Amino acid sequence: MNYRKRFVIEPGAKVRLDKIDPGFKDRHEESHGRATLEIQKHVDRLAKAQYLLYADGSKSLLVVLQALDAGGKDGVVRHVFATMNPQGTLVASFKQPSEIEAAHDFLWRAHLHAPAKGQVVIFNRSHYEDVLVVRVHKMVPKSVWSKRYELIRDFEKLLYGNGTRILKFYLQSGGATPALRAAAR
Repeated sequence: MNYRKRFVIEPGAKVRLDKIDPGFKDRHEESHGRATLEIQKHVDRLAKAQYLLYADGSKSLLVVLQALDAGGKDGVVRHVFATMNPQGTLVASFKQPSEIEAAHDFLWRAHLHAPAKGQVVIFNRSHYEDVLVVRVHKMVPKSVWSKRYELIRDFEKLLYGNGTRILKFYLQSGGATPALRAAAR
């Protein structure tokens, strides 16, 4: 199956989470062992690719993991990224902003943790929290949070223009994709 075609949301497309089955397992319905072997093969490929990225030092990768609490982000970090070289891999977890972070613009802490050339950085939660959480909990007025969408797009364009590729994953009920859900177990 081409998971990219099935699960990738193209820029500008409307996201319809109600149309994505969070229990989808594809061909791994009955065989956790087979899924584990397949995941290990891809994790090994990922580790080799990360080594080449680190050695080349001209590009970087930002992986953004979003999910509800207990949605599988930590499991994905542990199981999928564990074989990567720690010299070129960092995890940044975003919780409620500290006093220092809150004294800066909302993207300051995200930019502080953006990957350097040759690095892979995993955002466990992300700069999207500064739209989602503040909107849901009515922490700032619409006139503030609504402008943040464009600022986030500009921030990501800046990173992209500097050689950073960004992969974003929303884990729905432990993972929106079979590989991520299996890795979170």
